Amino acid sequence: MSYRKRTAALASAAALAGSAVLMAAPAAHAEVVDVNYQCKTPIGDKSAVSPIDIKGVESGGGYKITMSWQKGVSSSPVELGKGAMNPSATIELGGADSGTMTVTGPPNAEAIPANTPIKISDLSGTYTPKKTGKVTFTAGVLTIKALGTTTTCTPTNDPKPSLTLDVKAAAGGGSAQGAGTGSGSGAELPQTGPEDSAIALGTLGGTVLLAGATGVLWLTRRNQPARVRR
Repeated sequence: MSYRKRTAALASAAALAGSAVLMAAPAAHAEVVDVNYQCKTPIGDKSAVSPIDIKGVESGGGYKITMSWQKGVSSSPVELGKGAMNPSATIELGGADSGTMTVTGPPNAEAIPANTPIKISDLSGTYTPKKTGKVTFTAGVLTIKALGTTTTCTPTNDPKPSLTLDVKAAAGGGSAQGAGTGSGSGAELPQTGPEDSAIALGTLGGTVLLAGATGVLWLTRRNQPARVRR
């Protein structure tokens, strides 16, 4: 195999290895979690268990977080007409971040019959990362406002997170994510062969992991025939 073909083959192998490493670490993990709600209502205490699903989609400098209920919670002794019920909820943040975020949604699109579990519409909000790392999202307090009354439903079974996101701080602060593309150490690779091979390796240094590029250089130098001085 010629020098140029051998260099190209090694570069391709390093690029594939770098891609495999990056793909091995998922950016998000979500699962449906059962949440046992204890609700304080105007007519007394009620309880209900609903599977909760939380999803996150990158949007601009943050993430759109959507919280979904698969079963209804609480109920009303009277019918709630269209648009009479307004829900909101908090989501507990953990891992690299802390505190809570609020998600909201539209009023009920259809009338809710009396003494029927109230189906909560999907609630959403925007999360802007303050730190870089893995952040967890766990169901918090659900608030239902209807006909001038307020019902508060609090999780009592210490639910586990419904979503884990690998996020980056919005302002660029946080841990380093790898070599940059500007000037500095690591941006240039030493010439180890003909000019065209040096250019190919320089391009490789900007597109694959540093470890992959180092392996290419080591193998190239090892297999390059020694030059005879005269």
